[in-house]
Amino acid sequence: MKKGLSILNKLFKPYDWDPAYQNSLDIDGYLIIPGLLMDPVREQLTDSLDKIQAMLSTESEHSPNHYAAEYDPYLASLIAHPEMLELVSAVLGEPFRFDHCVSLNRLPGNCGVQWHSHEYGEGESNLGFLRIFFYINGFEVGDGGLKVVPGSHLFRDAKIAAASDGELENGWLVGKRHPKTGAPLLIEEVSATEGSVVLMWTHAAHAVSPRKRLSETRWTVVYAYRNPGLPSNARWISKEFELSGIPEARHLMHLY
Repeated sequence: MKKGLSILNKLFKPYDWDPAYQNSLDIDGYLIIPGLLMDPVREQLTDSLDKIQAMLSTESEHSPNHYAAEYDPYLASLIAHPEMLELVSAVLGEPFRFDHCVSLNRLPGNCGVQWHSHEYGEGESNLGFLRIFFYINGFEVGDGGLKVVPGSHLFRDAKIAAASDGELENGWLVGKRHPKTGAPLLIEEVSATEGSVVLMWTHAAHAVSPRKRLSETRWTVVYAYRNPGLPSNARWISKEFELSGIPEARHLMHLY
């Protein structure tokens, strides 16, 4: 991480991106770095995401959750934060582009998200697409928690979809083994402490369990970056924001 930032401007607590992190991400398709976010960052993100949540009842050409950074200056400021760019560069290499910033808050009683994967460069393995999730107050297994299939990203299948664990197990997962380890592909439910950061390759199969009715809101935002080379169906950037939203991030905004 960058050493020259003042404590007030730091995004992450001290860490070193080492080969073990990269290997875990590349083998499993996701990586959890527990408690990485600085405490002041968690506080500011909670305030920003609360504001975004309050806007969701209003109609807009660009929905506040899909275009979250365009509605909040603090969320926008993290797109080109030096520590964010250092992390993305370490994973994706150069060049890379910003793709979207989306709020993924889960209110009490939220029904969760079914199994799915995302598209980008299915036939071009040199093009990476990385999602970086900030779990401000974390989550427990079975309570707005993340479910994954380690190794599923290596199939680069953008059409993974299932309404339940059983449907996935009796459908897409049948007979599939990890291309690198040879182990059968299995569903895993994970937990994350408050302030955790989760990195995930775009083709990884994942789902979210329902949020319990007596739990507090799970505050989450995801930032996505990709190697340029193809159009991106997930790219949520208005033309105005691309051209003038963040001067220091302008070089990251273009499609190519």
